[in-house]
Amino acid sequence: MSAEKKIRVGITHGDINGIGYEIILKTLSEPMIAELCTPVLYGSSRIATYYRKGMGIEQVPFKLIKGAEDIVTGQNNLIEVLSDDIKVAPGEESKEAGMAAYISLNRAVNDLKNGMIDVLVTAPINKNAIQNENFNFAGHTEYLASEFGDGDKPLMILFNDAIKVALVTTHLPISEVAQAITKERVIEKLQILNDTLRQDFGLTRPRIAVLSLNPHAGENGLLGKEEENIIIPAIKAAEDQKIMCFGPFASDGFFGSEQYKHFDAVLAMYHDQGLAPFKTIAMQSGVNFTAGLKYIRTSPDHGTGFDIAGKNEASEESLREAIYKAIDLYRNRVRSQEAYSNPLRKQYYDKSNDNVVLDLTKDDDDNE
Repeated sequence: MSAEKKIRVGITHGDINGIGYEIILKTLSEPMIAELCTPVLYGSSRIATYYRKGMGIEQVPFKLIKGAEDIVTGQNNLIEVLSDDIKVAPGEESKEAGMAAYISLNRAVNDLKNGMIDVLVTAPINKNAIQNENFNFAGHTEYLASEFGDGDKPLMILFNDAIKVALVTTHLPISEVAQAITKERVIEKLQILNDTLRQDFGLTRPRIAVLSLNPHAGENGLLGKEEENIIIPAIKAAEDQKIMCFGPFASDGFFGSEQYKHFDAVLAMYHDQGLAPFKTIAMQSGVNFTAGLKYIRTSPDHGTGFDIAGKNEASEESLREAIYKAIDLYRNRVRSQEAYSNPLRKQYYDKSNDNVVLDLTKDDDDNE
């Protein structure tokens, strides 16, 4: 990858009645963003102007373009994806706003597939409002899996510079979590997490902590059998695949004693088990990353913020970090792919005839 290449960062506007435009405008008003990358907003200049004027935000320079083929490198680009008659009502849930979010997302996804942008950063959506005949998913993660999957499975990771938390199950009712925790699923998520830590985060031998499902890690079966019957066997199976994973750890003590600092990532069993402590630790700097897919997608670690929409109170820090981290992840992945595209064949020393012989039969782990 050329060091001079400016990465094209596609940004969706999310729910137009939420804080999406506020955090986007605040972020892109910083000149250093366009110096670092080429932002491409999939949205509406009219709605951007509405929020800018309403909140007293200074003018943000945009190059208005019709499509991704007209992107201007090193400038803030805005692709008009909406008609002018869409109603904006800050703080209100509406199907119209949900459809506007879908249109922006769909357009950006298509451009990402076609190589017109390099990475995707999504502003928050309202999961109920966005539901339509083309979007019947619990959230971005599930939708992107259907668009980019090709058999690949997604993994939701929330991270900042201090901690990475991945989830076995994501947007699932608590009543359905236990039956969704299977040995096969835990192993699958450990494999994806290990791969992304190596490929996208540049960690050679990542250490992964695995959380329990039940309080006190099940107390040897007294408080639940999932640890003994599912999670521990999954950890052992992953260890057999040379994945460095440890646990299961009871979530409360694990985070309370700051044990997470001794690991490169944490695998939680369900949404709030991992994200409640993560958001307490990460505050505004957290980023959501959809790992396991062929494209890089990040987002802020917060929602639509209907309660503060249009009030100029939202912090743009998480969105800014989502852009920075998307660039880092993209570069790491490119470097990893370049490094392993034509690997040198392993060699071993044959003592019997003093020759070095190519060993084409053993895999990398056997030859280490």
